[in-house]
Amino acid sequence: MIAGLSFTVLLLMGAPIAFLLVATTLILIVASGNEVLLTGFPQQLFAGIESYSLLTLPLFILLGELMGAGGIGRRLFALAAALIWPLRAGLAYINLLANLMMASVLGSTVAQLTIMSRLAVPEMERGGYPKDVSASVTAAGGLLAPVLPPSMNLIVFAAVAQLPVDQLFRASLLPGLALAASFAAVIAWLGWRFNLPKTGRMALNARLIALRDALPALIIPGVVVGSILGGFATPTQSAALASLATVLIGLLVYREMRIPDLAPALVRTAVTSGAVLFLVAGAQIIGWVLTYGNLPAEAARLIQDLAHSPLMFLILLNILLLLLGTVLEPIPGIILTAPVLLPVATDVYGISPTAFGVILCLNMALGLLTPPVGAGLYTASLMTGVSSTRLSWLLTPFFIATLAVLAGLTVITALQSTMTGG
Repeated sequence: MIAGLSFTVLLLMGAPIAFLLVATTLILIVASGNEVLLTGFPQQLFAGIESYSLLTLPLFILLGELMGAGGIGRRLFALAAALIWPLRAGLAYINLLANLMMASVLGSTVAQLTIMSRLAVPEMERGGYPKDVSASVTAAGGLLAPVLPPSMNLIVFAAVAQLPVDQLFRASLLPGLALAASFAAVIAWLGWRFNLPKTGRMALNARLIALRDALPALIIPGVVVGSILGGFATPTQSAALASLATVLIGLLVYREMRIPDLAPALVRTAVTSGAVLFLVAGAQIIGWVLTYGNLPAEAARLIQDLAHSPLMFLILLNILLLLLGTVLEPIPGIILTAPVLLPVATDVYGISPTAFGVILCLNMALGLLTPPVGAGLYTASLMTGVSSTRLSWLLTPFFIATLAVLAGLTVITALQSTMTGG
């Protein structure tokens, strides 16, 4: 109660989110009477970012900066524009399609939001869209990255569950595309609600030119996805390879990048990575305190006592994961919950481990855009200048659409489990 009140007061005072998370955790420790945790607090704060998988994040942020400097991100956005026919809220659909393309490259919501906030939001503003609506569409599109390959969340789950990552990638394709389709339906409603402008017609010749110009840029998704699925590189290595390919394409093919452009891109990468990793560390420290209280294991036991069918188990699982996602970063959340809940799902209820992984990752991804910890929400707010409160309100329809997809996935998974004798 005291920690929640402190968080609210600090949030209303406009305290930086990372500082807010750390301060709230300290208050929570003192209020719980576990002062012994204070001795390990500094070590755990740094341990929150001592993860090899997190090395992927700055590399993907660097990839995004290089894509912007080399003209690749702009050409992918132009390709998305060429693929969309004239209709109301056309730029919002273009934004969504561009996010879909970026999700196949980056695998990280924060990295994707960093790129798309700089690329799409100004373009939509010039097209007559309200800035807050533009930012909300961009932030929602970032949810595609944790669900579609090469999602870092799926990769982490595969490592924890000892599953082939390509199986998870294949299992996530249809839910990811269903999520994109549901977002398109929300954009149609937003177009009516805010009377968003209609895009102009593009000549066939202009569409073909956009496709031709984007062909070298499409090499980047091939490098990322191909190297991971082919087993030639880890996600971190694929990000480094894609960054190198981006530099070569920007310098030699598009010729929009110069050697002096690399230094500013590296500086922006360092600044953005520092801010985001501080957020991750703050989220991790809260997760550490909750784990010390044995919350995940207690929740798993409670679910098993209450659920008497696969469907009931999955419903309770979704509720638990949605709640945990509000206070845990996806990667720490997956690492904490998968070892506890996966054996219950597979051994007791006969649920497919790949389906469980997709449901887990989709739930945890929602936490990226929900307060109080949502790193994606605060990243979008930081990059666009729109308040996190306003963004949360405008993201509500996208949140409902995601819940609808999650509900469909839950029912299908429960039916499959029942048919196989789970």
